[in-house]
Amino acid sequence: MMIGKTILHYKIHEKLGEGGMGEVYLAEDTRLKRHVAIKWLPEQLSLNVEDRQRLHTEAQAAAALNHPNLATIFAIEEIEERPFIVMEYIEGEELSDHFEKGQLSSDAVIPIALQIAEGLQAAHQKGVVHRDIKSANIMINNAGQVKIMDFGLATFADQSGLKERGLISGTAAYMSPEQANGETVDHRSDIWSLGVVLFELLTGELPFQGDYAQALFYAILSEAPQKLDEMGVDAPEILQSVLDKALAKDREQRYQQLTELIADLKQVADWAPLVEDTPPSLAVLPFKNISAQKEQEYFCDGMTEELIDALSRVENWRVVSRTSVFALKEQLGDVREIGERLNVSHLIEGSVRQVGNRVRVSAQLINVADGFHLWSEKYDRELDDIFAIQDDIAQAIVEKLKMKLSSGESASLFKRYTDNKEAYQLYLKGRYFLNRGTSVDSQKSIEYFEEALEKDINYTLAYSGLADAYILLGGTFSAPLSPQEAMPKAKAAAKKAMAIDDQLAEAHTSLAFVRFWYDWDWAGAEKEFLRAIELKPAYTRAYQWYAEYLSAMKQFDAAREMILKALDIDPLSVHITWHVGKIAFLAGRHDEAIEYCNKAVDMDPGFLPAHGILRRVYEQKRMFPETLKAAGWLSGKKSESPAALEAAYQQSGWEGVWQSQLELFKKKNSPPLRYAELYALLNDKDQAFHWLEEAFQQRSSSLVYLNVYASFDNLRADARFDKLLRKIGLNID
Repeated sequence: MMIGKTILHYKIHEKLGEGGMGEVYLAEDTRLKRHVAIKWLPEQLSLNVEDRQRLHTEAQAAAALNHPNLATIFAIEEIEERPFIVMEYIEGEELSDHFEKGQLSSDAVIPIALQIAEGLQAAHQKGVVHRDIKSANIMINNAGQVKIMDFGLATFADQSGLKERGLISGTAAYMSPEQANGETVDHRSDIWSLGVVLFELLTGELPFQGDYAQALFYAILSEAPQKLDEMGVDAPEILQSVLDKALAKDREQRYQQLTELIADLKQVADWAPLVEDTPPSLAVLPFKNISAQKEQEYFCDGMTEELIDALSRVENWRVVSRTSVFALKEQLGDVREIGERLNVSHLIEGSVRQVGNRVRVSAQLINVADGFHLWSEKYDRELDDIFAIQDDIAQAIVEKLKMKLSSGESASLFKRYTDNKEAYQLYLKGRYFLNRGTSVDSQKSIEYFEEALEKDINYTLAYSGLADAYILLGGTFSAPLSPQEAMPKAKAAAKKAMAIDDQLAEAHTSLAFVRFWYDWDWAGAEKEFLRAIELKPAYTRAYQWYAEYLSAMKQFDAAREMILKALDIDPLSVHITWHVGKIAFLAGRHDEAIEYCNKAVDMDPGFLPAHGILRRVYEQKRMFPETLKAAGWLSGKKSESPAALEAAYQQSGWEGVWQSQLELFKKKNSPPLRYAELYALLNDKDQAFHWLEEAFQQRSSSLVYLNVYASFDNLRADARFDKLLRKIGLNID
């Protein structure tokens, strides 16, 4: 009898269930003070050392997975040569319990199926195949979030011969044809099994049935499942197509990757009668530099950005922003695959060859659905004609696609901000270095923008570039310039641009940021953000920074709407994806924050801001192993080493962690707001308010979040906190 016993440092509370791969118990981890689920593997495993070693290997691979829709494996332990796995305890119900409540509508099924697919995709990207996807292996927690269970166990079972020993049962109905045939399986078997689960969710029945194993295998290998309409299921036809492709008996005809299935499920979610499935949408791929001079890369990038900017003026067309298309710059391949990743119907690609003062520009318009070229052209001109070339390309695309210019637009899609070709070239170089994002490159961009202004003192885009460069150099904790040095320069440049041309959305956005981040002029900031969005509805930076502003104002739903608009325009931007997670974190939506920060990490594993938010979220949820993992990425970046963090936690719990980090920050002369946060967490209110006052005196930019940082929750009842909010102007409750 397990109940009431303590095994190692796990105290067993109750039995949760049992199946072919063992018994599951609810237990308390007495070291980390949390509930866990413990799965004891069948006793037969204790007789086979090789099996136990293989289990360790599979469990280690599964434990490396980190996704909101995958149940986390914390540890694998043994006692008296009998192995057990320690997993995340999930309060909720098995997916199979839904069938007892009746058939689900397609509207209810798609969000569940999407979460399963996204969890599996994360595993497949790490090379881990589940092999036993079924409704009994999928949980839905009390918040409605899907959790896939038992990763690693099915793979282990296949390899160790446990199926032959009769220890696995009840999964045959979900097996793919290749599994039923005893063939080698891969990730496409998981896709088949997900198709079975999807069918089961929609109909309440399994697609393949038989009174005994051989009859069931025959059905899987030879019979077609009933159509949804034959079973009385009210669902769009496109959903039947998804099922047919997921359940294709030949795996070469099946979905080859879960990204394809996810895209189709999202299309089902957006389905509505009499509405086109794919909205008109366009991406301009980075123009290739085929000049002998490789330093001409800036010119090709500039050509791409100019076309994106011009075509974004067209009514009712979604034009993908710069960041997402440049994320694919080194990965360009099949146009249909690129179109699917960017979720667009049309692509523009091209090349530039420059020789002396002559330039040849080639451009093609491609239909993503079939890969056909709808239009192509070559332009051989003098470099002085570059504006005319850009205009000709944009006008040809507009005419070919029957696109409609926004009201009030002139015949030319391009607004010429300078007639000075040298100033234009210098501006393109400045933008090229600014877009690289480092402090050194931002400093270099300032030199080019200033040179451009020497050639044309009224070049508004160069002033706007200066403003953005100073914002990047002084707008974060780690920025090389202080806010007092950088922000007034950014503000002056933005206002100079607006004095010349008040219609420049970029300048309004830069001014809005300074008023928000540095001036703490809340009304003035919002006015400029809204004006920028009005002037340029496809400008992602305006949405992104306005979303941050709305979060600071505790308008979390509006903030989420704004940042998701930015993500729709720029779907492959790691910064915007991370910002969705950051805004969810500020709103207290922790699971959403984890989801989007992990997506950002999938795009760029070394993207430290995402790891930073993950650490904060896990710390607030008091999930120490996950906090430790995030801290590992941040080690050396004003964060303690994982070993020091673990030692501090083992000695004094979370207070030890915060005290350890405080001592480290003192050695590194960290910003005062970080000291204030840590003293607040340690409940040393006097020190917390001392450092908050220091942050105020230094005009610390992150004070804009004072009203929403959970770290300061235990200070809010203190009169000193309200006084500080009033000084900043954040007394908005």
